[in-house]
Amino acid sequence: MNKLLLAFFFTISLFANGQNLYIKTYGNKKEKALIFIHGGPSGNSTLFEGTTAQKLADLGFYVIIYDRRGEGRSADPEAKITYAEAFADLNTIYKKYNLKKAILLAHSFGGLVATLYTEKYPQNVSNLILAGALFSQQETYDHILNSLKISHKGDSKTLNKVFYVEKLDKNSAGYRKHCFDLASDNDYFKMPNPTKASKKLYSDYEKSDFFKTNIRNKNAPLLFYKNEKQNNIDTRSCLKKIKAEGIPIYAIYGKEDRIFSSAQISSIKSIAGQKHFALLDNCSHYLFVDQQNQFLSQIAQWYK
Repeated sequence: MNKLLLAFFFTISLFANGQNLYIKTYGNKKEKALIFIHGGPSGNSTLFEGTTAQKLADLGFYVIIYDRRGEGRSADPEAKITYAEAFADLNTIYKKYNLKKAILLAHSFGGLVATLYTEKYPQNVSNLILAGALFSQQETYDHILNSLKISHKGDSKTLNKVFYVEKLDKNSAGYRKHCFDLASDNDYFKMPNPTKASKKLYSDYEKSDFFKTNIRNKNAPLLFYKNEKQNNIDTRSCLKKIKAEGIPIYAIYGKEDRIFSSAQISSIKSIAGQKHFALLDNCSHYLFVDQQNQFLSQIAQWYK
C-alpha cells in the first residue's frame, strides 16, 4: 500500500507529570521514530512543525513533535525549566508511544537537551542529529561579542553594548539574552541571500495557524537560570563519550550561521566525522527552512 495512504498524524494533549504536554505525530508509526527537540529556553516547535515535519515523515520517518514543559504550547505555571524536567517529559513520550529507541533531531538549545539526555539514557537513542545545535555555550557568546568588536570598529553605540554585556555575570539570563539580542540585531540568524523557496516557506508559515500559536514564555530563561545549575556548558566531552559508546552522531550546520566560529564548526565536524557532517551554503540558523531541500536530502542520505 502507498506510504502516503498509511501516513497519519494526530494531536494529543498528553498528561505528563501533572501537566499538559503538547505533542503531535506525523507519518507511519512503523517507520523509524524521530523526535524533534526545539530551541529555547522559551522556544517551541511551531516553525519546524509548520514547514518540515510532514516532509520529513514523507521520507519514511515517524516524526514526533512536542513543546517542552512550560514552553510554547505546553503551558505549565509550575514548570521549573530544567534539564531534569525535559528528560522526564522525553521519557513520558517514549513510554506513551512504546518507543524502545528513537532518533533525536535537536536544534539550537535543543542540542544541549538531546546530548545530556543521550548521555544519561544511551539505551533510548539510536542516533543523535545536531542541527544548528549549541554545544559550547561560552564559546558561542565569546564569538558573538568578539566578532562584533571587529565588524563594528568605530561604531560606539554597538561597542558600548558589547562592553556592557561583557561585564555581566556569564551565568545569568541577562548575559545570554543580551548576547543573542546583539546577534539577532546584526542578522546573525538570517541567511544572506534568501531564495524563492525559503521566502515562500517563511511567508506560508507566518500566514498559518502554527505562527498564531508561536507562544514564547518570557519567564522560561529566568526560571532556567534560577533552577538549573548546568546553565553555561560545553557538551563536547559528552558527545565524545556518546560516540565511544557506539551511538552515531550526525551534525548539520549552516555555513552562514554566525553564532558559531569556524573553530567551533571544525570541532563538531571532528567529533561527528567527515561522513556524518554537512555544512550548507547560503544557510543560517534555521537551516530546515533556509535550505530545506538540502536539509531533507542530507538526512535521507544518512539514513538510506
